[in-house]
Amino acid sequence: MAKTQKIKEKKGESIKDKDKILSEEAVPAVVEEIIGRTGFRGEVTQVKCRIEGGRDKGKSIRRNVRGPVRIGDILMLRETEIEARKIKKKVTKGVYV
Repeated sequence: MAKTQKIKEKKGESIKDKDKILSEEAVPAVVEEIIGRTGFRGEVTQVKCRIEGGRDKGKSIRRNVRGPVRIGDILMLRETEIEARKIKKKVTKGVYV
């Protein structure tokens, strides 16, 4: 008789959650508005985009995008639940907003 070994899971983390994230496909979202630049050196652009597919279809959210982006571009989002924080109006470390 072989002993069975139990695999301990980290708190709040389950195998089902991992499989769900990995099995989901990217969801298209269209850029509607460019809100501003953010990041330490201004290398990230914050945009407002409308989700075109998936379970959150029609929802409008803020996202941070790295690289060139303009209105009408299609972003492929891995997840649609987390929204970026609003940019502060105050000037911080070389980035004017």
